Amino acid sequence: MRRSRASAGPDLGNRSVLTVCVILATLMQSLDSTIANVALPYMRGPMGASQDQINWVLTSYIVAAAIMTAPTGFLAARFGRTRLFVTSVVGFTLASILCGLAQSLGQIVIFRVLQGVFGAALVPLSQAVMFDIYPPERRGSAMALWGMGVMIGPILGPTLGGWLTENYNWRWVFYINVPFGMLAAIGLLTFLKETAHTGAVKLDWIGFGALSLAIGAFQTMLDRGELLDWFSSREIIVEACLAGLGLYCFVVQLALAPRPFLSPRLFRDLNFVVGITFIFIVGLILYATLALLTPYLQTVMDYPVVTAGVALAPRGAGTMLAMLVCGRLVGRVNVRLLVSFGFLATAYALYEMTSWTPDVSEWTVINIGFIQGVSIGFVFVPLSTTTFATLPSELRTQATGIYSLMRNIGSAIGISVTGALLQSNTQINHAQIAGAVTPFNRALNAGAILRFWNPVGAHGAAALNEEVTRQATIIAYVDDFKLMLILALASLPLVLLIRSTKRQAPGDSHDAVME
Repeated sequence: MRRSRASAGPDLGNRSVLTVCVILATLMQSLDSTIANVALPYMRGPMGASQDQINWVLTSYIVAAAIMTAPTGFLAARFGRTRLFVTSVVGFTLASILCGLAQSLGQIVIFRVLQGVFGAALVPLSQAVMFDIYPPERRGSAMALWGMGVMIGPILGPTLGGWLTENYNWRWVFYINVPFGMLAAIGLLTFLKETAHTGAVKLDWIGFGALSLAIGAFQTMLDRGELLDWFSSREIIVEACLAGLGLYCFVVQLALAPRPFLSPRLFRDLNFVVGITFIFIVGLILYATLALLTPYLQTVMDYPVVTAGVALAPRGAGTMLAMLVCGRLVGRVNVRLLVSFGFLATAYALYEMTSWTPDVSEWTVINIGFIQGVSIGFVFVPLSTTTFATLPSELRTQATGIYSLMRNIGSAIGISVTGALLQSNTQINHAQIAGAVTPFNRALNAGAILRFWNPVGAHGAAALNEEVTRQATIIAYVDDFKLMLILALASLPLVLLIRSTKRQAPGDSHDAVME
């Protein structure tokens, strides 16, 4: 990397402005991963789309972003990190405007693909820049600030999306990106110094194509699996086979190619391998839990959209507080202890959630959400710091791309698996409970119950079936929470593999990217 013009060190004012711009870019992308979800029902009418068709608004974005995350390191080396960063921000902002202006399903799907293509690089680039502009002793605090944008965006997305949709219309869930994008682009273009780059860098097209096939097919399979009843669908079987074939070809290319798409040196660094494994598990547990909680509050506990958003908001407050505290503890407290505390806090929150019923108080929901937010902060900050601390600086942008990709794949798998289990377990529980609904069950023959749930009459039978479904759903949610609890506890021994990061990575230079 080039050194800055100011030999005395980086300008603190420029660093502060860059920090704000980087966080804005991160927040814009992470917010968009969930903000459009609540607007989908409102898009169906104007777009004339079925439920199956409107889901492509989400699928197209997820698949495009997943595929284009991996080549971030190559693109930065080929064209320069600042040029790539600014282009990504501007492209994402323009694509957001086009999504808001879309008049047909085809248009919005194409524009969402563009959003995913341009937005894919925002998170890994922002993390790499934050890691470089701060000295080693302050990287814990830097990762805490950056992590707020990454983790709080998906939490606030449904609430903000619901509010914008109710008070304006669905198009504003895309227009909201415009001011963030403009400010971030101007700041980055003004204060972020270009890194060394060369046109001699060549892309391993075979490796990139194989990985793209694996990621695209896998993400599409996960996104459409529940809708198509998983492996009873020929489409899902074909996508699973394509994903496996792509992964196999990528691994062979990585092992045999003289200049593979990803540097094998990345996977020789133990901290990096442990870090991407942990962030995969974090995405799987925490994003899946959040995806479960929103429909739980709205469908089982009958919370309105805004009330559900308010109940979930303390999770973001807990994350912000924990990240600020943890950012100061990194470097002073053993990283293994911080990560262990975060996973134990997650396990405690999930354990409490296994005893939830629709009668649980709103205060309990808020309290447990806050604890989960704290756990996110205590896991995310030390992981974001130690995963890259022992890597050479020239591999950092490539590494942050893989780190973001693993988090996204983990969250996709977690959401799909818990959703599929919720659906299947609800059906199983419904059959078991319905088996006890017989004329010989004395509990159903009481006067008041018989009037409301009389299986002989049409209205009574419908009311009884609705209650059985409700009870079956509650049990299915508890089963999902138990699964997440077991996974959180089973992941704890991995902390023993994290190495000390007191030494500085080779070629490290924190003032290399500032004017």
